[in-house]
Amino acid sequence: MRFITILLIALTFTFSSCEKDDICSGDTTTTPRLVIEFYDVANLTQTKNVSNLVLKANGISETINFNGVSKIYVPLDTTLDTTQFQLIQNGGDDDATNDNTDIITINYTRTSQFVSRACGYKLNFVLNPTNGFDFTDATPNDGLWIQTMGITQSNITNENEVHVKLFY
Repeated sequence: MRFITILLIALTFTFSSCEKDDICSGDTTTTPRLVIEFYDVANLTQTKNVSNLVLKANGISETINFNGVSKIYVPLDTTLDTTQFQLIQNGGDDDATNDNTDIITINYTRTSQFVSRACGYKLNFVLNPTNGFDFTDATPNDGLWIQTMGITQSNITNENEVHVKLFY
């Protein structure tokens, strides 16, 4: 009987020091992307789908194509306090003569947030209140296809809300 009691105590101490596995769940929030929603410039409350839209980040040869959506998710540069990209209207079709490129510059500050031991840190962004964004025309002859922009949420901590509205 005494042997069994000592064995149970030894096993209790052995297994009480075990830790659960640290695995970062796929549901855990990570560094959020900028959420941009498109609106009709003639009806400021009406969302508007974009067709054949191409997003190209400066310095990166790969592009992201969007078609038939009113909301896009754009990754921000995690090493700098600014991200510049091109939004090319009609860039996803075969006719290069109708492409209209506007250049968007997003200015922000970065803050680290500890998520967990398994997941590490994520970055959150705060759009600068005075110059959070700027847009220019890549080819002045064709005019801006984006008429105006507005920041709806300057704190970018998740992808559940729209951060910037573009009107065209």
